[in-house]
Amino acid sequence: MRAFDQHRPLLFAIAYRMLGSSADAEDILQETLIRWLQTSEIDVESPRALLVTILSRLALNYLQSARMKREEYFGNWLPEPMVTTPRQNPLISFEIDESVSLAFLLLLERLTPMERAVLILREVFDYEYSEIAPILDQTEPSCRQILRRARQHIKEDRTRFDTSNQEREELLRRFSEASLQGDLEGLLALLSRDAVFYSDGGGKAPALPRPIYGSENIARGVLEGLKRLVPPNLVRRFVEVNGQPGIVSFLDRRPFSVFTLDVADGLISRIYVVTNPDKLVRVPPLESLPA
Repeated sequence: MRAFDQHRPLLFAIAYRMLGSSADAEDILQETLIRWLQTSEIDVESPRALLVTILSRLALNYLQSARMKREEYFGNWLPEPMVTTPRQNPLISFEIDESVSLAFLLLLERLTPMERAVLILREVFDYEYSEIAPILDQTEPSCRQILRRARQHIKEDRTRFDTSNQEREELLRRFSEASLQGDLEGLLALLSRDAVFYSDGGGKAPALPRPIYGSENIARGVLEGLKRLVPPNLVRRFVEVNGQPGIVSFLDRRPFSVFTLDVADGLISRIYVVTNPDKLVRVPPLESLPA
């Protein structure tokens, strides 16, 4: 049990990136613990290596079934957001970087489970191919080929992760102000022409069933959506969401939505809004967030 607790932050960090859900990551961690307790620690040369192997293989199996579930998901599927500031969430004891951003986690959805596992272990956690191969029951040459394919699948969109959080925060505030003021021209000035708006309600909360494409469609859709779908008495807090500037909205002190965005060339290129209540249960309470 001591070895599991010692490596728990690493295990959660891998599982969350693999699955895009802290709830699913916790489930995988519990199953990893059960299997670990069935192993005699006396015979284990490297507890860390064995724990990562158990967890990675469980995550691979889960992703195979999750793909079918996500194909049947109502509307857009987005990763479960995590409010990463203030750092009072006990789960957030691992390094926060661009690899936990909603944009990057959504990008990983393009990959096969094996491609996702190899890329995460190699590029996020700096595992050597000689370590990855036994973890995933592959050969080293196979792991190199898998990583090459994974990089090709996400190559085009990785350039947009170069934006500073200061620039993101400024655009986020300006977008929020223009939205609340009903300023159509102000919104258009902030959006790239090929911007995309994603919202995830899971069929349980206000959200659009399909992405909105194009700056004008998004600007008009946002203003119309505020009138039809968003209660007027929301309380908003600017927070860090998955390591980047975001907004959490509360209705009657309960989380209503999490909003964050992506930036390219000084303009908003992607917008992500999660309203599915199942994905908001781990949002910190209103009173714990700075006003």
